[in-house]
Amino acid sequence: MKRLGIIGFALALTLLLPFGPALAAEVRISAAGSLTDAIKELVEGYRQSHPEVELLPNIAASGALAKQIIVGAPADIFISANPKWMEYLQQKGLIAAGSEQVLLFNSLVLVGPPESSVRSLQDLPALQRIALGSPQSVPAGKYTEQALTAAGIYPQLLAERKLVLTKDVRQALLYADRGEVGGAFVYRTDALLAKQARILLAVPQELYPRINYPAALTEAGADNPAAQAFFRFLFSAEAQRIFRNHGFLTP
Repeated sequence: MKRLGIIGFALALTLLLPFGPALAAEVRISAAGSLTDAIKELVEGYRQSHPEVELLPNIAASGALAKQIIVGAPADIFISANPKWMEYLQQKGLIAAGSEQVLLFNSLVLVGPPESSVRSLQDLPALQRIALGSPQSVPAGKYTEQALTAAGIYPQLLAERKLVLTKDVRQALLYADRGEVGGAFVYRTDALLAKQARILLAVPQELYPRINYPAALTEAGADNPAAQAFFRFLFSAEAQRIFRNHGFLTP
């Protein structure tokens, strides 16, 4: 009986003690698709120095991420490739007040086959197919729409059905890299990842708003100390260096 009593006490004590994985703090990061490689490197490095924190990135088009958060998808940090979607979540009361900051800058380019004769936006009507992210949900696509409209050729390209809308920037880049389109509008940072396609031209900055990436804590993230710590890390010299290595401009 004495032995059974000791065993019972030990089992009860074991049940009361927390298991290791339950102690891990979780940080859910919703980040724009064009940040894929940079976020992956940041997460891997941060995990090595903070093994007690489980980082869970969710990478997709900014609009898709915002809509996920609206319907209840868990997120502690939101990084958008367009202020529009940050403002959208702010209006819904889902962003922690005062936490939004500009994290990065980018620029828009056209990529395509090296032998392409395209040298300006006015040469685009000569192409059969041009890929861009859907302007409704992909910030790079919206910037492209604004630039082509300002250049006076967007209505023509639409009417002639030359535009191939993609779910995100990476898909547009893939189409160009495979030679499935004559050109694709992507961020300069994405263009650096192309294997076959090359930058044909940089879209004049005066044709579209400057591309900035706002980052913020969500209401849930503001109550998560681990999320607050990783959010501060994003603005550290170490993280900013990694972003620059991936072609981004930092404030």
